[in-house]
Amino acid sequence: MPAIVVAVVVLALFAVAYLTYARYLASRVYALDDSRPTPAHTMTDGVDFVPTNKHVLFGHHFTSVAGAAPIVGPAIAVFWGWGPALVWIVLGTIFAAGVHDFGALAVSVRHRAQNIGTLAGRVISRRGRTLFLVIIFFLLTLVNAVFAVVIGNLLVANPGAVIPIFVEIPVAMLIGQYIYRTRSAALVPSIVGVIALYLLILVGQAFPLDITPLATALGFENPRNLWVIILFAYAFLASRLPVWLLLQPRDYINSHQLFIALGVIMLGIVVGWERIVAPVVNEVPEGSPSIVPFLFITIACGAISGFHSLVSSGTTSKQLDKESDARYVGYVGALGEGSLAMGSVLAVTAGVAATQVEWRELYSDFATASGGATGNFVGGVAEFANNLGVPLATATIFAAVVVISFAATTMDTGVRLQRYIVQEIAEIAGIRPLARNLTLAGLVAVGVPLVLALLPGGGEAGYTFGVLWQLFGTTNQLTAALALTVVAMWVLRRGRNPLAVLVPLVVVLAMTTWALLVNLRNFVTAGEWVLAALDAVILVLAMWLVVEAVAAVRHAREERARGVDDPRHEALGGTDDGDAVARQDAGGPGPAR
Repeated sequence: MPAIVVAVVVLALFAVAYLTYARYLASRVYALDDSRPTPAHTMTDGVDFVPTNKHVLFGHHFTSVAGAAPIVGPAIAVFWGWGPALVWIVLGTIFAAGVHDFGALAVSVRHRAQNIGTLAGRVISRRGRTLFLVIIFFLLTLVNAVFAVVIGNLLVANPGAVIPIFVEIPVAMLIGQYIYRTRSAALVPSIVGVIALYLLILVGQAFPLDITPLATALGFENPRNLWVIILFAYAFLASRLPVWLLLQPRDYINSHQLFIALGVIMLGIVVGWERIVAPVVNEVPEGSPSIVPFLFITIACGAISGFHSLVSSGTTSKQLDKESDARYVGYVGALGEGSLAMGSVLAVTAGVAATQVEWRELYSDFATASGGATGNFVGGVAEFANNLGVPLATATIFAAVVVISFAATTMDTGVRLQRYIVQEIAEIAGIRPLARNLTLAGLVAVGVPLVLALLPGGGEAGYTFGVLWQLFGTTNQLTAALALTVVAMWVLRRGRNPLAVLVPLVVVLAMTTWALLVNLRNFVTAGEWVLAALDAVILVLAMWLVVEAVAAVRHAREERARGVDDPRHEALGGTDDGDAVARQDAGGPGPAR
């Protein structure tokens, strides 16, 4: 099948979804109201709480959620066939990710931009809040550690990408200063930044920076580990800077890369008239993971991802200028990630191989598909760019820069979110110095994933990526299900129809629980006791939180039946009164600043 046909159909479905379903969610489910001032205005501090133009904020939000995962997950999942992968991407994006990302943003904005874990304490219980924060901490630790490893591997494999990636940082800071000081629009300066980034690709190609000799001289067996240390040092500093100085301009520059990358993919498959050579449904070898439930956790980002609720309620909600912007930022952000996932599917099914025989060599088994996913995407996009006349070597660096840029901005946001979570957990535990000291909290936020990323073992991929990453899919989707639980209960308490939230909640929770149980059996059978123990803990936390949620719903119904006002209903249901929320605070700090 011509790849362009698939691309046009998917993008058309996404456009219709934004014009219809997203409008329904905005008016009938989340009831956006521009007469309510957002936390960006009521809690402005110039660091985290900053009213931001919706286009600039979209750039931050999208590039924060669109790391390597919407590229890697789909590039692995085509192992079962590109048909099932695309169906889940389209349906998941429209009816799950859009509802989830948009909902987490809307609920957080109504409640002082508090993160989804804190909101769980208000909707469910204090124990629910603690349980959710522990799950979030584990998820962020995995994300930050693995993305550092992925970026390090890409920088080692593509030394021509080093200069454009790192010089982009001061370029973005100059743009951020210019926009902030002059109060000018961000579009033209950010386009200048993109042009500078792509000119730097040519510089990087002429002067590749291979860190291997320095790493060897410093005693590193794997040069990737030196990059990991450098990346976390940068992330610590970046997490302390005001969002307008680096995070926003860099993310806005990188958001343009989505459209550029999609443009390269679309034009490349037209000019080269690329056809999808992979089978619609693939006959996988015996003993491979089953398509159900593992398709639903392999493609997380690009269909629905719990990490998105952390970004929506952790940083994006602090910058939303007015409530109606949530539809554009939250729902279109999900559509953008779905579009990137579609591009990944096309790159690894129409770009990386010329025949089905060649493709089957790349996807001979699940381990091969997983190990080669990032390289297959880079190779496929490079081939599309080569169809447009870009030399293959330059095209390869371009594709690597796209992947690294998205992964790096996600890591930037992930470390900032980790700092917030560390402060909240410290407050609950009564560790006031850690809760109030930003530097100390920041050191913990980078120190834990740094140690995890440097652990030995796991083969070439490293312990975090080669071993612990097996828990990411289930942990991430579990977080999505729990976030949907919070949103569903908020919608229910406001007397609105929660069906749009409940349907994806049931699907995601069922698939995640199924996968956790299957993985637990496999880990025990294989003697992977660390993974088995962690899997069991995650499963127990999930079931515990579900029980807490069911109890909260029963309690709310009983209170209503007796005509007694539930304080949580006032705070999270009918009035959405920020003062009421403050008065009945269940504990813990306000939003970290």
